[in-house]
Amino acid sequence: MAKQLGIQMIGLAGTALFFLSYQCRSNRKLFRVQLLSYLCYTAHLLLLGAFTGGLSYILNAVRSLCLAGENRFARSRAMCAILCALQLAALGVTWSGWLSILPVAANIAATIGGYTHNARTIRLTGMLINSPLWILYDVMVGSWAGILDELVSEASMLLSIVRYGWKALGSDGADRPAP
Repeated sequence: MAKQLGIQMIGLAGTALFFLSYQCRSNRKLFRVQLLSYLCYTAHLLLLGAFTGGLSYILNAVRSLCLAGENRFARSRAMCAILCALQLAALGVTWSGWLSILPVAANIAATIGGYTHNARTIRLTGMLINSPLWILYDVMVGSWAGILDELVSEASMLLSIVRYGWKALGSDGADRPAP
């Protein structure tokens, strides 16, 4: 019981960080905070034995490093394609039935959304695709912190839209994509 509680606490740390990420107006800051959250979730899911989700979160961490950085290639469409291909490879390596598809599909959608470099698209992808798929996966693998994370993330994305306004999101010129 104490071990399970400890595993859920690691996930809750990821939840808190992910909530804070959507309160960052700059996409780069958002991805930096999400990187820390993903590291917590990687440990959380691997400790639960949810290997597809854990490996997918490692790739999310790489994605956040790429999108938060200055390297043009890391922020390019080619890197987006590489990360999506790696998600599919992770699916193949960790396949344990249809359940394995959920985190990979969620993360491919979030990767494509992130590589648009558009704050509105990032939030819509998160609210309509990423979070719903992760909630289903988290229910199935017993990640109570993951369920809470996705519900809090949905609230945080809505709060950021209210705070900054729909039109103002994505107006930061520093977040333009690399050619």
